[in-house]
Amino acid sequence: MTWTIEPRPWDDPAGTALRAAQRTELDARYGTDDHEPGTPPSAADIDLFLVALTADGTPVGCGALRRLDPTTAEVKRMYVTPAARGSGASTAILRALEAAALDRGWTTIRLETGPAQPEAMRFYEREGYQEIPLFGAYIGSDLSVCYERALALSSPLP
Repeated sequence: MTWTIEPRPWDDPAGTALRAAQRTELDARYGTDDHEPGTPPSAADIDLFLVALTADGTPVGCGALRRLDPTTAEVKRMYVTPAARGSGASTAILRALEAAALDRGWTTIRLETGPAQPEAMRFYEREGYQEIPLFGAYIGSDLSVCYERALALSSPLP
């Protein structure tokens, strides 16, 4: 399956709907709506927001980058609809985020997920991310597991 992955504004209706679906799923997994240890992303602090669409234009996933420092960005709101999971959409979005990070000179990608999301943890590990100590606002959170991947400017992504 192939997708079109497009940059969209943070308040894009498709992106807003995907993030709402993600929030509903996380609320159910964690049993509460208080599972955001860090600062929630917003239009003011997201550098790039991508939406993945099927050939017929159906939005199936999203992901964002928030710059942490001059060489590091954090993946935020990475989500793929249940119907599109296992299709490669997650990998396509992640690779597009990594390529965009490299285009901006960001060579380290970090992210936070949680223990109630074992599929996400397996996905990131499979994609070359290494578990790291909790960072930033996630330090001390029982709901967080953090990962990092170094991106090489001179070599292509897998």
